[in-house]
Amino acid sequence: MPDYEHSLAVFIDYENLALGATPKGGGKRKPAVTPDIGKVLERLVEKGKLVAKRAYSDWQRFPAAVGDLHALGIELTEIPDRGRTGKNSADIRLAVDAIELCHTKDYIDTFVIVSGDSDFTPLVSKLKENGKTVIGVGMYDSTSDLLAANCDEFIFYEDIGMPADAPQVPDSLPEENRKAYKLLFESIEALQRENVPIMHASLIKDTIRRKAPQFTEQYYGYRSFTRLLEEAQDLGFISLYKDEKSGTWVVEGFTG
Repeated sequence: MPDYEHSLAVFIDYENLALGATPKGGGKRKPAVTPDIGKVLERLVEKGKLVAKRAYSDWQRFPAAVGDLHALGIELTEIPDRGRTGKNSADIRLAVDAIELCHTKDYIDTFVIVSGDSDFTPLVSKLKENGKTVIGVGMYDSTSDLLAANCDEFIFYEDIGMPADAPQVPDSLPEENRKAYKLLFESIEALQRENVPIMHASLIKDTIRRKAPQFTEQYYGYRSFTRLLEEAQDLGFISLYKDEKSGTWVVEGFTG
């Protein structure tokens, strides 16, 4: 199955990620940082369709995060205060829900565990035993080496959104054109990260629409997606070649 056809279920141990993002030291307990879950989902959507998104926490501890998570379409599961429910109650609920989805939704082939907690290592092993791909997401300083090593892939939160090799779009271009190129370049980078060998124009457009479902090239002033690609080549941003069988454009990569 090509990567872009994968169906993903995302399970977020929110407290682990938030506390991992909070600076340590100074002799005083600092308030937890609100991590940017939106950028995590933007990275994951490069891998396929996000069909389930669930986050677990005592949400009274993170009231500032609730609105943003709702806006992202994430189902929030309330885990009451640890003093009343026990240290691992969120971990257990997350694991139970993941295993239930594993056995009831055969079309979900990829599970994402957003946490660095080693307690999830048995869950990762069980999901893989059932033929699922498991991706982990966590912070450098709070991720267990054991968990990271057992996942099929592990993405560090700090690496998401780091500068890549895409060309800079000059400010001299109209704003709408710059927006179109930003989406185009992000999608090419995404396919390169996933080691897609042949980037047909249709595949790139599908990738853009996973990131921005409302995308139409006409909105950005192009009569066709082909014209956007051809202009990007004319401006020296990308290189193209024609597929011999279909006659459609294939993006070879960025120039320079």
